[in-house]
Amino acid sequence: MIKAVHKLLIIAIATVLMAAQIAVAGPILDKVLKTKTLVAAYSPGWPPIAYLDENNQLIGFDVDVGREIAKRLGVKLETVTVSWEFIEAGRWGGRWDIAIGSMTPTLPRSKVLDFPGVYWYTPSSFAVHADNKTIQTLADLQGKKIGVCGGCSTEDYMKGILRFAIDGGSPVSFSVRTNQLRSYDSEGAYLDDLKLGDGVRLDAVLSNLPTLIEAAKTQPLRIINPPAFFEPLAIAVDKGDPEFTARISQIIRDMHADGTLSALSKKWFDGQDLTKPQ
Repeated sequence: MIKAVHKLLIIAIATVLMAAQIAVAGPILDKVLKTKTLVAAYSPGWPPIAYLDENNQLIGFDVDVGREIAKRLGVKLETVTVSWEFIEAGRWGGRWDIAIGSMTPTLPRSKVLDFPGVYWYTPSSFAVHADNKTIQTLADLQGKKIGVCGGCSTEDYMKGILRFAIDGGSPVSFSVRTNQLRSYDSEGAYLDDLKLGDGVRLDAVLSNLPTLIEAAKTQPLRIINPPAFFEPLAIAVDKGDPEFTARISQIIRDMHADGTLSALSKKWFDGQDLTKPQ
């Protein structure tokens, strides 16, 4: 009888502990583990970071990072393409679980999103049309017609308001100013305008260096050195599930420690390891 009571007690305690573990999972993490699916939002059009190949398949560095995160969670990755402004606005309402979009963790974004971990760092550089002969340094860019991604860190830089929400990025020095800033919805749009000719619509663009290097393989542009600034790039998740944030944070730390992120960086960025602060 006593043994039977003990057995029932043990079962009861085990049940309580299991329930507690499920509760600790948090709403997003619990959903991901139950459905065995991690839904990740991407804003394509940024080769080699995230873009559609000739078969209309989403590929790139960020996509490979997403697959590895899903693998370490024991689930499959499901990708959805979403406009950047909807991703950075937060309050996703469960439409997707995570954004693996090389997002700069700025102070305004930190009010609506959590950043579990920085997974790589990028130089942001200016580029001009290949025919341009007068712009050789950052100083030559003052007051020029400059194209940037609207709502991105490059736009914040040009407006002099860029602030990082976490440690890791170098201090921002706003060395280029202009009253002819042009904001675009996509990377391709301002590169297309620059391609029209030197000064036709734009004198220069400001973007992450890997994207400019990739574009220079097929487009007439010249990159200005040195980079304007360096920035940390992070995974983003919606606020409200600290357990999910903590789990992703640990995965990112593990991927740094075991060399996985370094290997993916070298694969996509012409042999460069961009996973450490510059």
